[in-house]
Amino acid sequence: MIVNPILPGFNPDPSICRVGDDYYIATSTFEWYPGVQIHHSRDLCNWQLVNRPLNRVSQLDMRGNPDSCGIWAPCLSYADGLFWLVYTDVKRLDGNFKDTHNYIVTAPVISGPWSDPIYINSSGFDPSLFHDDGGRKWFLNMLWNHRSDSVGGSPKHPAFAGILLQEFDASLGKLIGEVSNISQGSPHGLVEGPHLFKRNGYYYLTVAEGGTGYEHAVTMLRSSSVEGPYELHPNMFLMTSKDAPEAVLQRSGHGQMVETPGGQVYHTHLCSRPLGGSRRSPLGRETGLQKCVWREDDWLYLEEGGLVPSINVVSPDGKSVPQGPQPVLCRFDSEDLPKDFQWLRSPCPERLFTATTSGLVLHVRESIGSWFEQSLVARRQEHLVFRAETQLEFQPHNIQQNAGLVHYYNRTKFHFIGITWHETRGRILTILSCPGDWPEGQLEFPLQSSVDLPQAGPVQLAAEIEFEKLQFFYRLSKSDDWLPAGPVLDASVISDEGGRGEHASFTGAFIGMVAFDTSGEGLPATYAHFDYLPGEC
Repeated sequence: MIVNPILPGFNPDPSICRVGDDYYIATSTFEWYPGVQIHHSRDLCNWQLVNRPLNRVSQLDMRGNPDSCGIWAPCLSYADGLFWLVYTDVKRLDGNFKDTHNYIVTAPVISGPWSDPIYINSSGFDPSLFHDDGGRKWFLNMLWNHRSDSVGGSPKHPAFAGILLQEFDASLGKLIGEVSNISQGSPHGLVEGPHLFKRNGYYYLTVAEGGTGYEHAVTMLRSSSVEGPYELHPNMFLMTSKDAPEAVLQRSGHGQMVETPGGQVYHTHLCSRPLGGSRRSPLGRETGLQKCVWREDDWLYLEEGGLVPSINVVSPDGKSVPQGPQPVLCRFDSEDLPKDFQWLRSPCPERLFTATTSGLVLHVRESIGSWFEQSLVARRQEHLVFRAETQLEFQPHNIQQNAGLVHYYNRTKFHFIGITWHETRGRILTILSCPGDWPEGQLEFPLQSSVDLPQAGPVQLAAEIEFEKLQFFYRLSKSDDWLPAGPVLDASVISDEGGRGEHASFTGAFIGMVAFDTSGEGLPATYAHFDYLPGEC
């Protein structure tokens, strides 16, 4: 069986393609660097991260991008002996303007090298590229209309003004011909995320609708002409959880179909697993996969019937078994950053950290609330119950220097335990929390009495999360017992819906290492290891 989500933790907007017996899924990475995650599978059941292709300054620079901006909704395809990756770099989220710049990069193999980007347009986000019969290529994206009262956290239908289609000339590297607005979607509204598929003389258009919250849906349309007009699916939606509050997989929408070599059909979708009773999703928007069937009316339906996505789905061979959760023990003893980790915004990681054979060194930069240069290296939270442990050496000598362990969503939603300096007590432990208040990002200091530390030497820190509860721990050596630091904190704040609500931010929770020095001195912090230990749910 395929067990959903197939890509747990922050992996939204899944675009899938098949090349021979190999399947690839590209997902959004937003402000996290390098850009776009690409996973590979041969059975649709077990997936492995194989590349993050946007990894240099000539391809992507997100310094200054606000939270939840950056890389939105990539589309991955294969044609003419090349992989094609289309993506948006979003420069603004809140208010009427989005500033969405769309690009294409290519590579002969999935591991690269990937080309420098070709700029396409900026008329809207969620671009895709469709390779038609006869070699013609069509570029699609949603049209953003700024003439509405759409603001962050409260998207309004007029801003989502339809799906644009224009021919792309690969030899010229640009769009040609007239632009057509081929579909306004359904009455559900907020149309975005277009993908085209051709079968039996029909062009099938799947789009995401309803916003990326609890009204989300995959809507299907078709036409005998690529430029329309497009008629709606008899059920309007291919899948949605909007009318099934009891379903485990919520916020289901935004995906793409794929055919197996044997002609079976599957459709990806994003989804989330909110904590019971809270409608908060710490793992963010994850990737699911549903088996579909063509019926006599030449429309696609979920194989199990209805509209609500299933947790367990039959795999193509009927035999594949998913691997269970595994601990990830990272020892920083090489010059390569382990593949699980990413950082924020910057194409210049050498300014933020250095991987060495004797530890991961963070070159301490701006505050944890910066949009430009944060020395923050973290991995996705993939489980609702887990423990993370690390050891660091850090010798602060003023109150503006801090390094430690962070449970992080964005610059206004995090819990951080760190080593800092006190004017009369010297080196101490402290906790900084930001509960999602916007735009102020007001800090709270839940450690009522900071913990005195030896004035030199390593400190071990841990975070233990069980659903909505977070407890920090510390110790000075392996022979010591772990001691709790501070009260139990609200981990559910570190979620899509924490703070301003479900449409205001839409990435996912990370756990990792961070250091800052707002005095500008750039004091280094050295981490020896980082362990991620999934627990039982």
